[in-house]
Amino acid sequence: MPDSTFLPGDAVDLRPIEEDDLEFFRDAINDPQVWRPIGGSRPLNLEQEREYFEDVVCSDDGVQLLIVADGSPVGTIGLHDIDWEADSAEIGYWLEPDAHDQGYGTEAAALLVGYGFDQLGLHRIRAHVFEFNDASQRLLESIGFIREGTKRESQFIDGEYQDTYWYGLLEEEWREGT
Repeated sequence: MPDSTFLPGDAVDLRPIEEDDLEFFRDAINDPQVWRPIGGSRPLNLEQEREYFEDVVCSDDGVQLLIVADGSPVGTIGLHDIDWEADSAEIGYWLEPDAHDQGYGTEAAALLVGYGFDQLGLHRIRAHVFEFNDASQRLLESIGFIREGTKRESQFIDGEYQDTYWYGLLEEEWREGT
């Protein structure tokens, strides 16, 4: 199979998601270390992953990519809820537990943010993260995102309501930081 890398990096590459990747997604998304920080609460089977693939990945409404390290998938990252009039989008990502704390998420996020500003002409990229997800907060802040606000007790996780922190990054801030 030819190399389908879309955005090459040093430690990770970002490539299009293919139907052959669905088993990886099903297995990873059912791991509590993945679904809990992204606010999932129900198990997903292969058919549900296939529906997500067809409805979200294959649509033209966003950019969804596979994070690959050493030739193996380790997570996913994407820009969604793109507002072309306001030139803004939301970034979302997750990594399988074995890929945590290796810098993969930070590099992948920086690659996609650069793509969003340089190629899509975005002015603003936003993200949200739950209050208990310190790693994701550090990732966003390390590439220039600023915490803009808190949506109080917005999600019920692990038997209690959790706050959601909202982050934003403007193109000019990105350019100043790179």
